Amino acid sequence: MEPLKDASHLYEVERRACHLERPGFRINELQISPTQNVPWHYHSNIRDTFYVIEGHLRIFLREPKEEVRLGPGDIYPVEPRRPHLVTNGGDCSTTFLVLQGVGEYDYVPLV
Repeated sequence: MEPLKDASHLYEVERRACHLERPGFRINELQISPTQNVPWHYHSNIRDTFYVIEGHLRIFLREPKEEVRLGPGDIYPVEPRRPHLVTNGGDCSTTFLVLQGVGEYDYVPLV
């Protein structure tokens, strides 16, 4: 699929807020319910760094296959070009930050 500059229309979240956006770097806050996820995708040039504020997050990764579970205060970086799926890892809403950079943002959806 083609890289997208904005993928917010591809998946539903409880809440989304952009705290900082400047050339080459941005910080977004997402809140997802136990049934929501950010579908499989990768970024061509930037790293996603996840920081959990509240709840529990599960990140599934490919190349190599891996599953990461995060709780409040935990941080995990996903390198550019590494496919990942982000999902709620608990039974209540999860709030987390995604620090994205350094470089040009894109979102490459996978099927």
